[in-house]
Amino acid sequence: MIGLHPLLIMVRHVLPNVLGPVLVIATINLGLAILTEAMLSFLGVGMPPTEPSLGTLIRIGNEFLFSGIWWVVIFPSITLALLVLAVNLLGDWLRDALNPKLR
Repeated sequence: MIGLHPLLIMVRHVLPNVLGPVLVIATINLGLAILTEAMLSFLGVGMPPTEPSLGTLIRIGNEFLFSGIWWVVIFPSITLALLVLAVNLLGDWLRDALNPKLR
């Protein structure tokens, strides 16, 4: 490595070892951002009521939960859970695919 440009050293040695953990942390934070937006919209302080949001759909469905229309709250809740799960599984798959120790 003596005589190589520092940028080349970073691209060859540092970037492959850092890329996996950074992508996993980014996808976990994306899942947390989705949950945070849904939570704030559920509480009424997130997106405006005219914008579609899973949290707003869950809040509206919560009003009809005990009147026998249970699917209005169940389907957005399942969608939110599956969306966050899919983002986290994507991050785990990317970590495994980009792990230089497994190549």
